[in-house]
Amino acid sequence: MSDQKYVAAIDQGTTSTRCMIFNHEGRVVAVDQKEHEQIFPKPGWVEHDPVEVWENTRAVTAGALAKADIKADSIAAVGITNQRETAVVWDKNTGEPVYNAIVWQDTRTDGIVDRLGGSDGADKYKAKVGLPLATYFSGPKVTWILENVDGAKQKAEAGDLIFGNMDTWVIWNLTGGPDGGTHITDVTNASRTMLMDLDTLQWDEGIAKDMGIPMSMLPEIRSSSEVYGEGRAQGSLAGVPVAGDLGDQQAATFGQACLEVGMAKNTYGTGNFMLINTGEEKIPSKNGLLTTLCYKIGDNKPIYALEGSIAVTGSLVQWIRDNLKMISDASEIEDLAKSVDDNGGAYVVPAFSGLFAPYWRSDARGAIVGLTRYVNRGHIARAVLEATAFQTREVLDAMNADSGVDLTELKVDGGMVINETLMQFQADILGVPVIRPVVNETTALGAAYAAGLAVGYWESEDDIRKNWAEDKRWEPKMDDAERERLYRQWKKAVTKTFDWVDKDVEKAESEQE
Repeated sequence: MSDQKYVAAIDQGTTSTRCMIFNHEGRVVAVDQKEHEQIFPKPGWVEHDPVEVWENTRAVTAGALAKADIKADSIAAVGITNQRETAVVWDKNTGEPVYNAIVWQDTRTDGIVDRLGGSDGADKYKAKVGLPLATYFSGPKVTWILENVDGAKQKAEAGDLIFGNMDTWVIWNLTGGPDGGTHITDVTNASRTMLMDLDTLQWDEGIAKDMGIPMSMLPEIRSSSEVYGEGRAQGSLAGVPVAGDLGDQQAATFGQACLEVGMAKNTYGTGNFMLINTGEEKIPSKNGLLTTLCYKIGDNKPIYALEGSIAVTGSLVQWIRDNLKMISDASEIEDLAKSVDDNGGAYVVPAFSGLFAPYWRSDARGAIVGLTRYVNRGHIARAVLEATAFQTREVLDAMNADSGVDLTELKVDGGMVINETLMQFQADILGVPVIRPVVNETTALGAAYAAGLAVGYWESEDDIRKNWAEDKRWEPKMDDAERERLYRQWKKAVTKTFDWVDKDVEKAESEQE
């Protein structure tokens, strides 16, 4: 065992929770990971058990320390990163959630969103919060819990219930829970609730009132890099400063060293999320993107971003594994896709939760189109991978239009970037190089950087720039005519998913258990 210090990151994701330990060079020293149950009570509903998530967090934290053969006193700080927009409401006196966490993919708040928009429509709050009214964001999920869980509204009004995205839930428990836990969030997570003013970085009382959310439920908004508290005495991180907090996509942007205006990254996970750093300027989107916080380091000025959010990419691979049983392991999809030369004319549009950027169509549902007797499972597997690349192209086009600058390369990270067939097709359909870093799991790394900066483990953002290193680059090989033909067919396929949900469908879905 050495006297060397490390930084830990807790990455509370959509399908799993992990703890990663990094050294000063930003390299992984140890990792431990546990999946949690995906709960689907009704069509369009997606939930997680917050208690299970917290128990897994404790387990993987202890597991990572054991694998690294170090104790808490070797950890300089811990950072938190999380699935954003997933909402938890719990009793601050007991620590018990009043309902399962409602996941960002969940569409049950469609009626609440329509009600809030009224005659103003989806853009009612957009100038203030940077987001359209959509089922994606946390605020309306809290409204649903208060309106549908017995006694929740009364307890909230009495000041007994508090709310947070998963970062807030983890930090509150990590720092003591009912016994003095810190109830905070950072600007990046707060910017995904529909409740934070992008200019003041404070909760907007008017919007909270519209949603029926008492201000007493809301966590204190802090920067992404500062000491919020310490690990509680009985935990494996006892006494360790909890010093970083970033929503997962902003954490990946930070970990990818996208620290200058115009730099962009794309994370390939459960969904896909592309962010471009717009600096101290918040740019309103005219092309279906979100204006969001990128990060705020201590007392420095906030840095903004434009984001394109895609709901279903990696989870589409899970779907053909778990629901269709076409493969037994996600890693098998690449070989199956490589068994054919192209998609055979088939396109899969995974609008399971409606369509996110750049369409924002909650009435859409998934479709497989272009089928003929020629199409086999290899073509379907290839179409599944290509769906991720096509959706990314749509977001990149919107980003180029909003920013006024065409991206010349794309940094990529996340679980799917080990799939070289996908990465080559991604470069082909974008027409720009795609670059994978040496440390692929940049989400956890970004949270570690934020925590390490707060305690002086890293001196400045220059250390982050120095640590970033390229692993592999894919250059586009497809000719322009073929690229545009495939993309045109994709756009046609997307239109087949529109207007699927109507009142009869909504009623039938709500009645299914």
